[in-house]
Amino acid sequence: MKLDTTDSRTPLMVWGALATVYVVWGSTYLGIGIAVESMPPMLSGAMRFIAAAVLLAGFLLVRSGPAAFRMSRRQFLGAALVGVLLLTLGNGLLAVAEQYISTGLAALLVASVPLWLVVFRFAVRDRPKALTLVGVLIGLGGVAALSLTGAQGGSGVGIVAVLLGSVSWSVGSFLSGRIQMPANPLATSAVEMVVGGAGLLVLGPGIGERLDLSAVTTRSWVALAYLILVGSLIGFTAFSWLLGNAPISLVSTYAYVNPAVAVALGALVLHEPITTQVLVGGLVILVGVALVISNEGKRPKRVLEDLDGDGDVGLGVRGGQAPQPARHHVDPPVEQRGV
Repeated sequence: MKLDTTDSRTPLMVWGALATVYVVWGSTYLGIGIAVESMPPMLSGAMRFIAAAVLLAGFLLVRSGPAAFRMSRRQFLGAALVGVLLLTLGNGLLAVAEQYISTGLAALLVASVPLWLVVFRFAVRDRPKALTLVGVLIGLGGVAALSLTGAQGGSGVGIVAVLLGSVSWSVGSFLSGRIQMPANPLATSAVEMVVGGAGLLVLGPGIGERLDLSAVTTRSWVALAYLILVGSLIGFTAFSWLLGNAPISLVSTYAYVNPAVAVALGALVLHEPITTQVLVGGLVILVGVALVISNEGKRPKRVLEDLDGDGDVGLGVRGGQAPQPARHHVDPPVEQRGV
C-alpha cells in the first residue's frame, strides 16, 4: 500500500518540480533586470554567485563532509574555466545587456544556446542528424531576425552583449563535457560559482563599475536575494531531483518554456511591450530549439552534465549526446541571467 501511494504521488511531484523550474528559471531574467536597475551588473552578479556558492558549499559540507570537495588540480581548473565562461562572461554579459534591452528579448536570444552547441559539435566533426541541422538553421534565422532589426528599439549594444554572452555560455557548456571535472556535481557548481563570482568581482571594477550602497533600492536588494535563494538554490534542487525522477526529454522542455515565462513576466511586471516582431522572431527561435532537443533526445546515449554554477544542468555534448541550453538562467543565465 505504501508503495502504491508513493507511485501515485510521483507524477504530481514531477510536474510540481517541473513547474518550479519553468517559473523560477524563467523569472531569473526579470530578477536580473530589476537588480541592475540600481546595481552595477557585474558586481551584482559577483554578490549573487559568491553568496550562493557559500550557501551551497555549507550545505554540502554538512551533508557529506570535506570528502565531497576532494578533486585533483586538473578537475578544479576545469570547473574554474567553465565557471569563468558561463558566469563571468556568460552571465556577466547578460546582466550588462539587460541595461539596454528588455528582459523578454534577452531571454529569447539566450534561447539560442542549444543551437550554438550544435554548431560547435559540427565544427569538431561530430555530425548531428539532418533534422537537428534544420532546427539550427530555423533557430538562427529567428536570432538574426531579432538581432538585425533591433526588435523595435532594442539597443544594438545590448543585443551584441547578450549574443556574445550566449556564445561564451555555449563554449563553456561544450567544454564541460570534454574536460576533467570534479566527481561531485554540487562541488562542481560551488567551484564554478565562486570562481565565476570572483571573476565578476575583478572584471566589474576593471571596467569602471562602482557599487554605491546608498543608491541601491530595496527593490534591487529583494531581486538579488531572490536570485540567490530561489533562482540558484531552489531551482537547482528542483532540477537535480528531476534528473533522477523524470525522462530527460520532458526535463529538457525548460529550454523553450523559460523564454516564454520571461517574456510574460517582463510584460506583466515591467510593462515591456510584446511586439509582433518579438512574438514571431521568438517563436521561430523556439521552434528551432524544440526541433533540436526533440530530435537529439532520441539518441540512446546521454550523459548529464552540470553546465553552470547556477544549477542549470544539461546534456553533455561528447559525440552523439544532446546539447542543452542554459542554465540559465543561470542564472541561466546564466541564469544566463538566466542564461
